[in-house]
Amino acid sequence: MSVFPQGYRGSGMLLHVTSLPTKYGIGDVGPAALAWIDRLRDAGQSWWQALPLGPTGYGNSPYQPLSSFAGNELIVSPDWLIEDGLVRREDCEANFGPNEIDYDVVIPYKRRLLQTAWANFAAGARVDLRAEYEQFRQDQSHWLDDYALFRALKAKFNGAYYLHWPREFVERVGSKLAEARVELTDIIDLVCFAQWIIFRQGERLKSYAHANDVRLIGDLPFFVSPDSADVWANPEFFLLTAQRRPKFVAGVPPDYFSADGQLWGNPVYNWDALRSAGYLWAIDRLRALLTHVDIVRVDHFRAFAAAWHIPMGAPNARLGQWVPGPGSDFFLAAERELGHLPLIAEDLGLITADVIQLRDSHDLPGMRVLQFAFDGNPQNPHLPQNYVSNTVAYTATHDNNTTRGWFEALPEQQRLAVWKYLRRTPGDSSDAAPELIQLAWSSPAALAIAPLQDLLNLGAGARMNTPGQASGNWRWRLADDQLSPAAFAWLRDLTIKNNRHPAAYAAAASTAPQLTEVTR
Repeated sequence: MSVFPQGYRGSGMLLHVTSLPTKYGIGDVGPAALAWIDRLRDAGQSWWQALPLGPTGYGNSPYQPLSSFAGNELIVSPDWLIEDGLVRREDCEANFGPNEIDYDVVIPYKRRLLQTAWANFAAGARVDLRAEYEQFRQDQSHWLDDYALFRALKAKFNGAYYLHWPREFVERVGSKLAEARVELTDIIDLVCFAQWIIFRQGERLKSYAHANDVRLIGDLPFFVSPDSADVWANPEFFLLTAQRRPKFVAGVPPDYFSADGQLWGNPVYNWDALRSAGYLWAIDRLRALLTHVDIVRVDHFRAFAAAWHIPMGAPNARLGQWVPGPGSDFFLAAERELGHLPLIAEDLGLITADVIQLRDSHDLPGMRVLQFAFDGNPQNPHLPQNYVSNTVAYTATHDNNTTRGWFEALPEQQRLAVWKYLRRTPGDSSDAAPELIQLAWSSPAALAIAPLQDLLNLGAGARMNTPGQASGNWRWRLADDQLSPAAFAWLRDLTIKNNRHPAAYAAAASTAPQLTEVTR
């Protein structure tokens, strides 16, 4: 059964939590997130899609988290810490610029704030919450104990990549880990406290979203970061040497866009070991995210069919080879553990028949991106005329330029091809984003999503990520005065016109209750 009931039509916005406007230098899950849900509700939107919410490591990328199970403490709400009586308002005062995120300032600010909150909590503030905190530590111990120790050791060794730690810690010698747990108790307690706070605040956000008929779409990276608690605590599930170094790393082969392919550097899975363990660790990654969201977008879905393995040390991705993934065996095991799987398959890139068969055999919706549609090929799968209903249509993703920026960079001939497909006379580049939003909303896709940057018709300066660019990504942040009421009114009218408003499908086929049940 698909995620979306037959005949379902919905829509939503893509916006990462860090991009929300706050006075604290970075978006968070507090009042700004609730106000964003209100805007979505009032504009008739049913879905909010965010990027991965794990603790970021290298390059502040949400796709290189330090753990598949932990939350990002940078999105803790200072306002809700004040409301909980764990910090004072004056503890939260700081001067931040109004625009993009300055991680060099935000990271130490949030760490100091959480240290203050923990010191107050440990000293007796909010004793009524102590049992809830202790229960959290017990319930999440299957990942939290290792993650907290990993973060404590990382602090002890000045943030070094764990493979550069002393050998006894890299290889997890039991007696040394026991000693470290005693020595580093204060840091471990702070890490656990921060996780309790972000989980507590995240649950409040999810409850508010559901109360306002907005559902949440999360994002699960297929691979894990090489420098993560995932690899350090579970080396048997990755193809590593005896010294715990990757034998192979992930990437994609050469194609039209890259003569050398892409070398990502993530360790690859030992699927034989995972299969022998019933895939439980991999299933737990899904289970963990599904406690916070309603649907999971599975990044790089094609790797479940086959992944590109590149020998460690190779200068580029040319020397790799396709190695089969677990295929349907994994999804059948996940269904036995979790029941129906509310997943979206990120089926972009080099997609072969086996990937399509795997996606369709489990009735998973795929992704289509309008910026990829206009190459002149009438069979291009990203053209709306080629969509099936079980599809999520996007104007763009977090890896794309904004639609306005994309259109402005197109050669003139391709711009004319876009206008021709839209059956309208050539216009200004400011017309491109609203036209593509209308195209997505009018398409047969069950769900249509646009990045907020496209709704606000922002240019290339609002781009979230440029793949292959090592720095300057993940910094875009919204300003309050950019949230144009006129844009959201236009979106509401468009949503009603295309029968994507919640009231439309509720009245037509009572699909809203079915969707709630499917995604609960």
